[in-house]
Amino acid sequence: MSAAEVWVTIALMTLVTVATRTVMLVFGDRIVLPERVQHAMRFAPACALTALIAPELLTENGAWAISIANAKFVGGATAIAVMLATRSLLATMGVGMAAYLALQHFG
Repeated sequence: MSAAEVWVTIALMTLVTVATRTVMLVFGDRIVLPERVQHAMRFAPACALTALIAPELLTENGAWAISIANAKFVGGATAIAVMLATRSLLATMGVGMAAYLALQHFG
């Protein structure tokens, strides 16, 4: 890609982003989403976060790595278990990182 193509791409992506966000700001009061869609939208942040994190935890060098030898997988699974048990964000981060670092260092 040439420098001009990169700048055109950035400009077009900026235009699309501004346009899609502006529509909701300008017409947000006039557009009424069905109750079912509003309910589904509450789960969008969790879904987006999962889509970003899951591939990193479940793969290693482009291949599936779902085993206790994968430190990222063990740290993530431990963090999920701690969150479900305690509902404490600080404990989740601390125990998850401790599990990851211990396996990374000793494993």
